[in-house]
Amino acid sequence: MEENSIHISLAAEKIGTFLGIPITNTLVMSFVVLAILGILAFFVRKDVALIPGRLQTLIETLFVGILDYMTETLEDAKLARKLFPLILTIFLFIFTANLIEFTPGIGSIGWFHSGGEFTPLLRSMNTDLNTTLALTIIAFVAIEVAGVATLGFLRYGKKFVNLSSVLGFMVGIIELFSEVARLVSYSFRLFGNIFAGEVMILVIQHFVPIVLPVPIMAFEVFVGFMQAAIFAILTLFFVKIAITEQAHWI
Repeated sequence: MEENSIHISLAAEKIGTFLGIPITNTLVMSFVVLAILGILAFFVRKDVALIPGRLQTLIETLFVGILDYMTETLEDAKLARKLFPLILTIFLFIFTANLIEFTPGIGSIGWFHSGGEFTPLLRSMNTDLNTTLALTIIAFVAIEVAGVATLGFLRYGKKFVNLSSVLGFMVGIIELFSEVARLVSYSFRLFGNIFAGEVMILVIQHFVPIVLPVPIMAFEVFVGFMQAAIFAILTLFFVKIAITEQAHWI
């Protein structure tokens, strides 16, 4: 392999094992993101005051705005409060990972193998389909639990198994397939956008390494923000669909 060639790996690179479990660079990156969020939460919580300063006022205003939007969407203040930590955590987790993707060292610090192939120590976690699938499963479980907890098991199950009419039965089958399809579409939407952005920047850095990558990186930060927001908002909207009775939308 030539030294100046572009190396693009669709799968995350394995950097070791722990108790027989393969450890990839995207898994390490996810723990780095968790550590960053944990440290930020510690210092934000530590500086919370009864009389808020400007930063605390800004954060509280943003949080209250998000909670009000969730309450308006779900039409259930109690459920909105319960789901608020999950929705906000999903957004912060994805956005933080996308934001630090271009930090010096991520993707560039690693080692070469005997064949000349480079393995980075850290890689953007959202370029690993396993990570986006795990996030999707968490969102999927939260959606189904919210639906069952709000409507009850039997009433919620009627969305998928409705024998009252032929139309109701067909709609139930379609709804069942759409629930499963969310796992695929959810995962590939986030994975595809972030991975495509990373590949585009690698190609641009290879051919135009001085000026052009900077605005492209700024644009990718915006894309990363939008993808995190879309993932969180879709989770919220799917919860709204889950807690809506069948008779309301057939």
